[in-house]
Amino acid sequence: MKLNQKTLVVYLLSLLSVFSCSKQKEEVKADTVIKGGTIYTMNTDQPKVEAVAVQNGKIIFAGLAKEAEAYIGDSTQVLDLKGQTMTPGFIEGHGHFMGLGYNELNLNLLDVKSYDELVERVKEAVAKAQPGQWITGRGWHQSKWTPSPEPSVKGFQTHQKLSEISPDNPVFLRHASGHAGFANAKAMEIAGVLQMSNESMEAGEVEGGEIIRDELGNPTGIFNETAMGLIAQHIPETTPEKDRQALELAVKACHAHGITSFHDAGVGREHIALFKEAKENGTLGVRLYVMLTGWDRELLEEWYKKGPEVDTTDHLLTIRSVKLNCDGALGSRGAWLLEEYTDRPGHFGHETLPMEFVYTTSQKALKSGFQVCSHAIGDRANKEILDRYEKAFKENPEAADNHRFRIEHAQHLHPEDIPRFAELGVIPAMQAIHMSSDRPWAIDRLGEKRIQEGAYVWQELLKSGARIVNGTDVPVEPVNPIACFYASVSRKTLDGSPEGGYEPEQKMTREQALRSYTLDAAYGAFEEDVKGSIEPGKLADFTVFSQDIMTVPEEELLKTTVEMTIVGGDVVYRKVDL
Repeated sequence: MKLNQKTLVVYLLSLLSVFSCSKQKEEVKADTVIKGGTIYTMNTDQPKVEAVAVQNGKIIFAGLAKEAEAYIGDSTQVLDLKGQTMTPGFIEGHGHFMGLGYNELNLNLLDVKSYDELVERVKEAVAKAQPGQWITGRGWHQSKWTPSPEPSVKGFQTHQKLSEISPDNPVFLRHASGHAGFANAKAMEIAGVLQMSNESMEAGEVEGGEIIRDELGNPTGIFNETAMGLIAQHIPETTPEKDRQALELAVKACHAHGITSFHDAGVGREHIALFKEAKENGTLGVRLYVMLTGWDRELLEEWYKKGPEVDTTDHLLTIRSVKLNCDGALGSRGAWLLEEYTDRPGHFGHETLPMEFVYTTSQKALKSGFQVCSHAIGDRANKEILDRYEKAFKENPEAADNHRFRIEHAQHLHPEDIPRFAELGVIPAMQAIHMSSDRPWAIDRLGEKRIQEGAYVWQELLKSGARIVNGTDVPVEPVNPIACFYASVSRKTLDGSPEGGYEPEQKMTREQALRSYTLDAAYGAFEEDVKGSIEPGKLADFTVFSQDIMTVPEEELLKTTVEMTIVGGDVVYRKVDL
């Protein structure tokens, strides 16, 4: 067949193009190739691979080790896992980023085992403080103390011991849950709540909260839910320098625990500005998905007008959610329940935010492109929020398509509400470690029937079609994902009890638990197309563990350590040289 000149030119150019593309493909070299261990991808089409190649912060290859050799050039860094296990980078699905940092700067009371130990810890801080300086901290939990505090009022300790060792320094210590605070006499004196009129000593004196009082009407030092503001408003504001220090500590803590991304649950304008500054300076270090705090209504209105900020370039700082705090916690008996507390008859917890505001926020968020993430622990709070969400969805059907609204914690549900999550497309963002920490005493709050039917019902939610986003709620719990993963698959406390776990039928499988910390956590932030699994085109975020968390015996899981954390292809943490 004869070819005319024009056809011949086109043919030759085509051959040249094919040859050029083939040559370019052959010459693609990776910045980093990782191999030599077990690599779980969370990609259902390719669950495990032998090697991963990274270029410019993204994955360009995941597959067989022999095929990865083609991506190794003179300047390629080759990381040998030496038999260790790599997964997609772990995503903290619900935490408080600056709270993590500030826990390092203030008194960290998570490990305090008794009231006397707390008093001793504060005494040491007072000895180092300036006269009149506030002593602040967080992490105590009266239900975990041995022995239980005496005297006690409504299950809480009283302030006398604390006031005796700190007569001149005001003290305010937040409960581990963040939903109650403990003040000494000096702090209450500054706030003007020691001497109260008879009219103000009636129950419900603080809307959405409570000042716990003794039989004579005197405050015990415990301020529940919104009542904490009576004390907190007198604590001096932090400084920009201290904020930067806390942010730096939070980044380091995340890296040391294999956390590459973080859903920050409730952020105000000051910390948003801080995050933007850190991103600009190159010091952010962790990919943040930010929820605007619902406590600042002016802030919300500002963002409704300008719309979400989705970071499609660096994937470091995205702001597209609203966080609403709708009830309290079980530990402080602030969770809003349908039936009274078993260990406090007549008390149902607190509605800390009007449900009408949940509805109007849902309406505005849908219309302006924001996701709503509502804190709800008690079954009443969960039911009421689902009702408001559903109403808003029905009234805005087009805007509600792919809304991905969330309920943060979803800890205790009425059985009738469990299937509603999947039916409405609402994501339960749950923290498995809460079951491990709370279950031994939560039965006192709810009783056996409610615990078994609707508390921490992970498997029932998953079977209904819901996607669970996992996390720790740091600083409520340590940010350690290994402990949370263990709780997810064992339903035991961290000391390994009880045998078989609490309500074992609700355990996650290991694949479900890993998914809840990676791909489904990414889905909860509209980011499953860029992170959460190891496949070409996605961000090169990885966590390397000392053991195979998918196969190691359950009793060995807690011995696992994070050996290396990789963000965007860069090793940001290394426990030992691999």
